[in-house]
Amino acid sequence: MNSLTNVRKARLDDMSGILDLVKQLALYERAPEAVTATLPDYEKNYLAGVFDALVAVDENNQIIGTTIYYVCWSTWRGRMLYLEDFVVDDSLRGRGTGKLLFEALMQEAISLDCRMMKWQILNWNSPALNFYRKYQAVIENEWLNGKIIFE
Repeated sequence: MNSLTNVRKARLDDMSGILDLVKQLALYERAPEAVTATLPDYEKNYLAGVFDALVAVDENNQIIGTTIYYVCWSTWRGRMLYLEDFVVDDSLRGRGTGKLLFEALMQEAISLDCRMMKWQILNWNSPALNFYRKYQAVIENEWLNGKIIFE
């Protein structure tokens, strides 16, 4: 990891860099066509408080990683932070940026009085599974995802 990497709250002018990383993640996850949200969608919904984000920036203030999240409710646990996306630039993985981002996100969840943090992982994504296991994360296999896509 470059010692000059910094993690901070995202700003409106970060949305383009965040969307670029989301597209990179979609390519990695073998679904590049699935990203249909546009930069105006990101900007509008960020300003409306629908989601928040942390960004990792390098010494040139270039975004090299992000966590996109929102607070929601768990009927069993109470206030929960949901991690929607977590991505570090493909060429910079394995250098500690993900650790910085994830630990900053855990601190953010605690500061927001969340009792739990939750996310999804593709079952074939061994690097991600191994990363989360370092934090003693519970990797569930009994719950199935459900969704309806409104076009």
